[in-house]
Amino acid sequence: MAPQMSDDEDAERMRALERRLSEARKAPGKRPGIVRGLSQGEAAWRMVIELATGMAVGLGIGYGLDALFGTRPALMIVFALLGFAAGVRVMLGTARQIAQAAERKADEAD
Repeated sequence: MAPQMSDDEDAERMRALERRLSEARKAPGKRPGIVRGLSQGEAAWRMVIELATGMAVGLGIGYGLDALFGTRPALMIVFALLGFAAGVRVMLGTARQIAQAAERKADEAD
């Protein structure tokens, strides 16, 4: 059975709790996030945009080189694949960054 607390102790604990709550309410709100304040949805969109950008840049370079050398569509295909690979690499780097941030948060919570 738990020891009984006096009314004075209960009142003091309530006042301490109210002080902590008021301090927490006054503190600037931090958005919970994964990486630099990103939510999970924002991090997912970031990864999708990184992949699409890599492909678009690869397609653009390939198309430009094909137009320059008259090898259409050989270089466009090659550079589209290289752009895809670059996009995946950047996307995996972002995923690694997210995992490291989650580990740091878990370590801080312990």
